[in-house]
Amino acid sequence: MGSEHYDLVIIGGGIHGVGVAQAAAAAGYHVLVLEQGELASGTSSRSSKLIHGGLRYLEHGQFALVRECLHERALLLKNAPDLVRLQPFFIPVYADSVRSSWLLRAGLTLYSLLGGAGKDTRFRRVPRREWAALDGLKTTGLQTVFQYQDAQTDDAALTRAVMTSAQTLGAQLKTQATFIAAAGLEDRREDCWKIRYRQHEQEYTCTARVIVNAAGPWANEVLARIASTAKPVAVELVQGTHLVLDGKLARGIYYLQSPQDQRPIFAMPWQLGGETAGSAILLGTTETRFTGNPAEVHPLPAEQEYLLETYRCYFSETPNIRAAFAGLRVLPVPENQNEYKGKNQYAARQRETVLQTDCPGSPRLLTIYGGKLTAYRATAEKVLHKLQNSLPDKTALADTRALPLKHSP
Repeated sequence: MGSEHYDLVIIGGGIHGVGVAQAAAAAGYHVLVLEQGELASGTSSRSSKLIHGGLRYLEHGQFALVRECLHERALLLKNAPDLVRLQPFFIPVYADSVRSSWLLRAGLTLYSLLGGAGKDTRFRRVPRREWAALDGLKTTGLQTVFQYQDAQTDDAALTRAVMTSAQTLGAQLKTQATFIAAAGLEDRREDCWKIRYRQHEQEYTCTARVIVNAAGPWANEVLARIASTAKPVAVELVQGTHLVLDGKLARGIYYLQSPQDQRPIFAMPWQLGGETAGSAILLGTTETRFTGNPAEVHPLPAEQEYLLETYRCYFSETPNIRAAFAGLRVLPVPENQNEYKGKNQYAARQRETVLQTDCPGSPRLLTIYGGKLTAYRATAEKVLHKLQNSLPDKTALADTRALPLKHSP
């Protein structure tokens, strides 16, 4: 079939793939996104649906990541008001809680300062007279309840909105398009890749100056099909399961901790569509090491019980499970892995995104490992910065910091 030439071909239609597409199209580049399924069909539709700085990352000294995410949260609240909304978060502190009231107050103060100490980052101690209105939260042994603000989104809808924004700037998208292989074409005046992919049982080719591998859990599998000297980053896939429960949380989101290992668990209000339209409770998440085919990830019985046990510790009623889903995080393996052994071995892991290139000076291939939903736009900026020496000069069409994102079905 006929071959078209692009400045960038991006493999993967999750939030980071479409984020790079938006940034590249806004910079004036000719862009194609190849997605093997549908947009956000992987982890980008199976997250905790939170746009947040990551309060828990402060415990592990990840201040730069928290600051960046809080800055990106502010941009999304401005640019995507139909998709990203502030929600009150409640942190109950009991007599046997691992984190004391003074520690949480210190953490929330730092969180507010990193977010600019504006009205969206303020917190308070909830008066005892208001505890009875906290959605049936158990009050026996309850000492303090803190309230602060973070944001919630529909992750799949946000991903679609970012891709729509990229398309209005000229980016192209091909779904149900499976990447086959890529190899360099060095007989041309300018080095480029010849890329093969399959769509609707037909094989196609195109060429591109640069490939961005944003395949998430499939990143190293994709990398193995590219004729390049780029070395894969060793990663672990960590499964996160969520439950959708009958019921309603009228006041906001509850930041709980598991009685087993003190990991944070969020209980969140959630609106369901389709045949299950109405209010529900979203409960998650877990951190379970995953091996196997990423397409076959599914909630485990032990994870479901782990989440329900946490919910029962804090609320008087245990709702029925309406649905369950699981997604995968990509965590680069640390150099000293023994440092992270134990029950909470993943909690302390650094969560900064790793951008691996084939050549430091003028890369023609870049692979994205890890990444946060909240910081997708900042990650895309970093990707383009790394690729600037490999791309032609173009006239920018827009600035992603100010591009509106609109909800689309």
